[in-house]
Amino acid sequence: MSSSYTREITVSATPEVAYEALTTGFDNWWTTNCNPIHKTGDTITFRFGPTYWVMQAIKLEPAKQVELKCIEAHHVHDGLPSSILDEWQGSKLKWKIRQQAGNTAITLTHQGLVPALDCYEVCEQGWDYFFFSSLKQYLDTGKGMPFEDIE
Repeated sequence: MSSSYTREITVSATPEVAYEALTTGFDNWWTTNCNPIHKTGDTITFRFGPTYWVMQAIKLEPAKQVELKCIEAHHVHDGLPSSILDEWQGSKLKWKIRQQAGNTAITLTHQGLVPALDCYEVCEQGWDYFFFSSLKQYLDTGKGMPFEDIE
């Protein structure tokens, strides 16, 4: 069985600030023009041009974890087959936050994003950029590199 995408970063921000970035601060590091989430059941739409994913908050534990489930997927990418359109549907984003030696460690598991999917390579590159680079930079310096979605 293939394993889901998983990465970990260590940042200087506190677990509380990391949690905030993963609930009300997505527009600072992932994509602009998205709403915050405050409680379980809230939905958020992440837009990247014609591509969008609607996620529902299914587990929120302040300073500990955030879990979102993709309830609607519309992934458009030139050069990839149309089968990628709804490949994220039903997948889960799980961020675990913990203190570690004076820093904060954040583990992202995108449960369901596995190498067998047609979108895996481009999604892996996307997460490596937005999670590994942009979120880390945001939590270390206060300035991330989100996708700028111009309407």
